[in-house]
Amino acid sequence: MSRFSSSYLQSLTPYTPGEQPRDKSYVKLNTNESPFPPSPLAMAAVNEAQLSDLRLYSDPSADELTCEIARCYGVDKDNIIVTNGSDEALAFCYLAFCDRDRGIAFADVTYGFYPVYAALFNVPVKVIPLDSDYKVNATDYLNLDCNILIANPNAQTGIAISAEEIEEIVLSNRDRVVIIDEAYADFSQVSCVPLALKYDNVVVVRTMSKSRSLAGARIGYAIASKQLACDLRTVKFSFNPYNLGRLPIILGAAALRDKAYFDDCVAKIKDNRAYLTRSLQDRGFYVLPSSANFVLARSGAIGGRQLYLALKDRGVLVRHLSDKRIEDFIRITVGDRAECDALLAAIDTVTEVL
Repeated sequence: MSRFSSSYLQSLTPYTPGEQPRDKSYVKLNTNESPFPPSPLAMAAVNEAQLSDLRLYSDPSADELTCEIARCYGVDKDNIIVTNGSDEALAFCYLAFCDRDRGIAFADVTYGFYPVYAALFNVPVKVIPLDSDYKVNATDYLNLDCNILIANPNAQTGIAISAEEIEEIVLSNRDRVVIIDEAYADFSQVSCVPLALKYDNVVVVRTMSKSRSLAGARIGYAIASKQLACDLRTVKFSFNPYNLGRLPIILGAAALRDKAYFDDCVAKIKDNRAYLTRSLQDRGFYVLPSSANFVLARSGAIGGRQLYLALKDRGVLVRHLSDKRIEDFIRITVGDRAECDALLAAIDTVTEVL
């Protein structure tokens, strides 16, 4: 750090993003990106005139995209705020609903940005351990004295809990805000968007990075009661009114209109997830039951970090996470079938020499 850095800055431990190496070509299964290109409708939506319009600021309300999200979920556009990735939506939630007197609770093994934001915004944290099967136990979140943030499916394990369990949490915490991070929900059978419309203390945060193949466009959004959405909008317009560029607005709106392509990509990911899970289990791996576009897997023959490094040497990138409870696991993004097979072949070459 510089000689000008404050003691506050020196106290922060920033989030560590997944590797984006440029040294050689990898089978890249480490950051939960889609193996498929964006919707053809989205790619066709950008033309020379729109590129020329980049000289102009974007629409602060992102109205074209907001209207498509509203249509997709059957909600009013006043229930929606569009953000620069779902990370920004989460940050807005911290700023809108948390402070030194109103903290936030989340799991001990979950998305690594949650504690980073808590430190950045000076928000007290209540860390609630996953159970012995790496699941969120809903009863641990009943009648808390702070706001609640749950990734569903969970960001590191891929395990989801039911909408009924989430509703039980919401009903027991009516004076707190319950934020449901649904970054991976399109790959599961569970969504809490109906709860965000039914109750005035629920925010559902979503992204177009995973299931819509638009990670590089940085498109997120939150769905909530009109009052909570207004609170989030106040934060946005106090921070960055033009938070989403002209091209992401166009791309996101077009992608939402291409339901057939979306359904096909999600179905392929689910099929490949089942294939990858079975194939890993056949090789003696313990694989958590994932409802996301990744699996968390542990080999009984080699440690997590050692396997990550061995696979990287063979041109396959997976993610090794430092959380103590899952340090023996690797997290593997579900790729296309060829990428899954390349991973399995690399694993076979590693285990052959053990």
